[in-house]
Amino acid sequence: MDQELELTELTGTVNTIIYKNEENGYTVLRMTDENGEVVTVVGCFPFASAGESLVLSGAWTTHPVHGRQFKAEFSQRLLPTTANAIFGFLSGGAIKGVGPATAAMIVGEFGDQTLEVLENEPDKLSRIRGISASKAQQISKSFRQQLGMRRLMDFVCSFGLRPILAMRMYKFYGDSALELLHSNPYVLAADHIGGSFREADYLANELGMDLNSPVRIEAAILFELAHNAGNGHCFIPREKLAAVTSELIGVPAEAVDESTKELIASGRISFEEIAGCRACYLPSLYEAEVKTAKRLSRMAKRRFDDETELSSLIERLEKQTGLHYAPLQRETLALALQNQLLVITGGPGTGKTTSIRAILALFDSLGLKTLLTAPTGRAAKRMTELTGCEAATIHRLLEAKFAEDGETVVFAKTERDVLDCDAVILDESSMVDITLMSALLEAMPPDARLIMVGDADQLPSVGPGDVFSAIIRSGAVKTVRLTEIFRQKADSRIVRNAHMINRGEHPNLSENTGDFFRLRRLQAAGTVETVTELCAVRLPGRMHIPPEDIQVLTPNRRGELGTANLNKQLQAALNPPAPEKKEKAFGDVVFREGDRVMQIRNNYDLLWKNKEGTAYGSGIFNGDIGKLLQIDPENETLTVDYDGHLATYSFDMLLELEHAWAMTVHKAQGSEYRAVVLVLNPASQLLLTRSVLYTAVTRAKELLILVGDDETAYAMIDQYRATRRYNALRVRLRKACGIDA
Repeated sequence: MDQELELTELTGTVNTIIYKNEENGYTVLRMTDENGEVVTVVGCFPFASAGESLVLSGAWTTHPVHGRQFKAEFSQRLLPTTANAIFGFLSGGAIKGVGPATAAMIVGEFGDQTLEVLENEPDKLSRIRGISASKAQQISKSFRQQLGMRRLMDFVCSFGLRPILAMRMYKFYGDSALELLHSNPYVLAADHIGGSFREADYLANELGMDLNSPVRIEAAILFELAHNAGNGHCFIPREKLAAVTSELIGVPAEAVDESTKELIASGRISFEEIAGCRACYLPSLYEAEVKTAKRLSRMAKRRFDDETELSSLIERLEKQTGLHYAPLQRETLALALQNQLLVITGGPGTGKTTSIRAILALFDSLGLKTLLTAPTGRAAKRMTELTGCEAATIHRLLEAKFAEDGETVVFAKTERDVLDCDAVILDESSMVDITLMSALLEAMPPDARLIMVGDADQLPSVGPGDVFSAIIRSGAVKTVRLTEIFRQKADSRIVRNAHMINRGEHPNLSENTGDFFRLRRLQAAGTVETVTELCAVRLPGRMHIPPEDIQVLTPNRRGELGTANLNKQLQAALNPPAPEKKEKAFGDVVFREGDRVMQIRNNYDLLWKNKEGTAYGSGIFNGDIGKLLQIDPENETLTVDYDGHLATYSFDMLLELEHAWAMTVHKAQGSEYRAVVLVLNPASQLLLTRSVLYTAVTRAKELLILVGDDETAYAMIDQYRATRRYNALRVRLRKACGIDA
């Protein structure tokens, strides 16, 4: 609010909602003030409905397009009290399942007491024709939920905090959310709520919590551990934890260390001196790392005394597959036969897929039941296409779901109910974090073999740990390094340039031949225009590559060349508005039927069915890409098709979706696309690294077009920085296998 604008009070009743943003609560509405004048009001009024009364504090402003309007800074929302106002409130769609006709019958029966009945005496609703006892309870539940949400929303907004935090708090904690916020404001900074520590700390301070309170210090310590887990670290050295927490909340490091001692004593932090560090872990990550090291070291020592004549077996496999295995591939098959645990690593074109097929055929010939898995849906789908055998994501394989608390992930497949298999082949292993690796190992039968395949030079996992690299660097596990580029891939400039990039060499980007092209653009506007034209016109028209086979990649999320803006431009070009296409505005984004969208967080409980309605399941996972089929405004839902799995979202779940014509390189890990358009212009130095460029180039199968600045590409190649992640898996493996650290 501009300081020169004097705050005034305005009271009135809402007539209509012109615009509402479910994400941040911003609303434009028309209301009748005390003088009977209809005025326009803008402000934060989540779930505002026609018929309710508002007492507002703000100022009159003049919008250049929409004219005079009242900009509300603070609001008090009052439910209607008269029969006429209550009818307007209910008929405006405030409660699901109650339209104008039902509202008229309910208000006609109960008059001014309608809302009292809805909240406290719902059984009386079944007197009305057409309202069954169960529907009466549903109507009452919807009304009571809205009351609880409104109270929580008013509380959160009164402190200037984001309304979305209240929405998430209510989703997880229901009517107890308000009491919980009073007792522990730092719950706002939990992962499943999504608030920053600053927001939680501000609320705690406003509620009178002492700045030196142990509750505050402990919350800050746990926040730092969780925040750094999101940056890939399994633990933080105790001294560093004290320093960063001290800087975060402005208390002495000694006080932080004292609280750390209490957290260790209570079991809320796991502590161990290892790898030269006084390591502080979140207990779940400590348990995952210790269990992973224990299981992997046991598997690494296990040898199978197989009497199979390998040479004759390989000859039979070659006849079956029509392939002639190179010496290193024969060695790989021998190691897969003899060892319970084997790692295969190599860059593009070096035969990782051929090795997977050969090992799968080998295990089949031995009568072993083999499961194929990968970290993401796209990677699992590609694995299925390349092998001809069904592959599943690790989450689906382990039957992941949310626990009753709605935030903890649990797996149905554990050591108490193991997978039915003799072997597991895991592709894209570099993407697997320590938690998922631990869960997979726990669910495997004790004697089952594990083949881990991946490219150790790609970006590490998004989650904590550096599992694949740590296993290889430990020297404790049999590892095959594929380095030779196979003849059928040797002519690919994508493959050749990827290997040059990985070695730190500068490819000739001006050589626009084969499957690798560079279009030099130095200005952001020209880059966006070129990318849009490539996807909408040039590649479909000249090279007959349809838009659905083209993926735009960029290191950034923000800015003119970030995913948000690129997706907005690509949507306008590839899926423009049309009378027959329904739309749903959500924040600054407009979802439209026909859009390409991506799930951006794991949702283990989201139900899906196939198109025929004959198969059902649950779970849509981070990185899954689909097509928005249908928007249903009446039921406030939209349906997305994920490769034949139809999932339905309510409008309040749209935070889980974003457009996917353009995505970050990190999100593209584990996927392969027929054509990749890679956007490269100056950005954050943290994003412009060799591993980011290498990962982006290796996503392209048939065509790579780099749009941007050569100097940026060369700077990325020169920016080689081994990602330092605090984890002790390598040390634990070496120690368990008797190798000197």
